[in-house]
Amino acid sequence: MNYCLNLNIDIVIGIEFLHYTIINTLQIKQKMIKKASVGLLVVAMSMTSCVSKKIYNDLETKYSDLKKENRSITDENESLQKSKNQLELDRDALTKDLNATKTDLEKQKADLAAQQKKYKVLQDSYNALEKNSNDALESNMAKNRELLAQLEAKSKKLADEQARLDKTANRLNELEAMIAAKEEAMRKLKETLSKALNGFEGKGLTVEQKNGKVYVSMENKLLFNSGSWAVGTEGRKAVVELGKVLGDNPDLSVLIEGHTDDDPYAGSGPIANNWDLSTKRATAIVNILSENTKINKQKLTAAGRSEFSPLASNATPEGKAKNRRIEIILTPRLDEIAEMLNSIN
Repeated sequence: MNYCLNLNIDIVIGIEFLHYTIINTLQIKQKMIKKASVGLLVVAMSMTSCVSKKIYNDLETKYSDLKKENRSITDENESLQKSKNQLELDRDALTKDLNATKTDLEKQKADLAAQQKKYKVLQDSYNALEKNSNDALESNMAKNRELLAQLEAKSKKLADEQARLDKTANRLNELEAMIAAKEEAMRKLKETLSKALNGFEGKGLTVEQKNGKVYVSMENKLLFNSGSWAVGTEGRKAVVELGKVLGDNPDLSVLIEGHTDDDPYAGSGPIANNWDLSTKRATAIVNILSENTKINKQKLTAAGRSEFSPLASNATPEGKAKNRRIEIILTPRLDEIAEMLNSIN
């Protein structure tokens, strides 16, 4: 835009200079012709009477030529005047364009200033936004680092917990294998007892495996007379056979429980009630088992339960007969299992 404005100014200045040059040149030529014409006229008038015809004719010819040249210059002057007028019109048009260009330039300057002001505002806003973004980014990065540290800590904790769970799972597998082995051992023990006591089954003797233990139940009709704690001959044979099997399994814990029905004890002597009677009967079985030197006496326990752990109702004679019994409960050694459970917990 500045280039166009400078070009318009140069054109206007050039037109003004050309106009001045043309007018000045025409005025000079006209003055020279007038002076020459006047001079020739004076010379001709002054010499009319004293010059030769030849000189006169030459002067007349020159005068005629000057008149022609004057007409030519006049025509040229008119043409130049027209050119001058056109140049003036062009100058006025260019001046108008120049003024319009100046006005447009001023407007563009104002627009530029406004745009520069907006740009500065936008630049300031951008700088502030960039600063805020950088602050927010730094804050987020710090939070991310903190979260990553927490995640790593949790991952380590989870890994430790997984290792602990794996170890526990292995211990549980070992425990299950151990329990399974104990169950299998008790199953074989039951089979061994069943074979050893086979001759007494159907005479009030049963062998049962439940809850990881083996239960040998002997009714009183096999062992005792009514109100007595002395073991009969047939019952003693059964207890001795049982003792042989227990002697081959010294790690078994042996609990001998005496049970009665709910009929009150009617005898005399050192027995006061069913508690005493059930305990005496259990002790009598322990004494017979203790005769076997292979049995670990520390594993034997005698207990009297009186009538308070019945198998059947005492309302019938059959029920009372079932409740009058000796139960020998064989428990495998569980200290290894207990230690493993403690280590798992």
